[in-house]
Amino acid sequence: PQQICGLTSQSEWTGVKLSTLFREVGVDPKSTWFLAEGGDAALMTRSVPVQKGWEDAIICYAQNGEAIRPEQGYPVRLFLPGWEGNINVKWLRRIELADQPFQTRQETSKYTEVIGDGKIRQFSFTMDARSIITYPSYPNKVEKGWIEIRGIAWSGRGKVAWVEISTDAGKSWKRAALQEPVLDKAHTAFRYLWEWDGQPTEILSRVMDETGYIQPFLKDLLHARGGNMGYHYNPVTAWYIQGDGQVLFKAT
Repeated sequence: PQQICGLTSQSEWTGVKLSTLFREVGVDPKSTWFLAEGGDAALMTRSVPVQKGWEDAIICYAQNGEAIRPEQGYPVRLFLPGWEGNINVKWLRRIELADQPFQTRQETSKYTEVIGDGKIRQFSFTMDARSIITYPSYPNKVEKGWIEIRGIAWSGRGKVAWVEISTDAGKSWKRAALQEPVLDKAHTAFRYLWEWDGQPTEILSRVMDETGYIQPFLKDLLHARGGNMGYHYNPVTAWYIQGDGQVLFKAT
């Protein structure tokens, strides 16, 4: 699941709110963007709306109860809850404020996406809601009878509202149970008890977050973005269960 639907992780981050630093140094009201610059060889730099800095951005110095490791950005890194990983700049060495985005090399060449009809999608920061079934999944093999379907769901917009499971290739859907606590912009575990009759089928999951956004099907993403999803690829995905119980991946 991590290789097919992943590039997701969750940690406990400790640091200082960027809003605290903003208040200490003073921010010109005309400032609408800030530049976060890393100390790596590439000088990774990203433009971030100042509003995000005031809301929940953190300058982190610890991860999971220990000092941030060198490969994770020691001594400090920027952390923007719910936003794509690359903008959480590691080895943070400089922040600069301005009244417009900086249009740096990385954010124009790597994270700007052509979506068809001559349109360009830029500054698509928020991670869209997604759910994935982690069990059963490839390369598991299951037996006829009761199976607890398990997985995780998340949204960069807020809390998970519900997760639905289909055990008949999307013909019908049932609500899964969410494991408490359901936290803001965090992984939420879900489970659903299902009795498999031994016939080949497909199992799927989809999530809705508290803003009403529902995880889309692949055909809907293709229609909306012209086939170019970039790093924001969150379609409903299925696991195909063969008659012998072998579980295989299937794009929907």
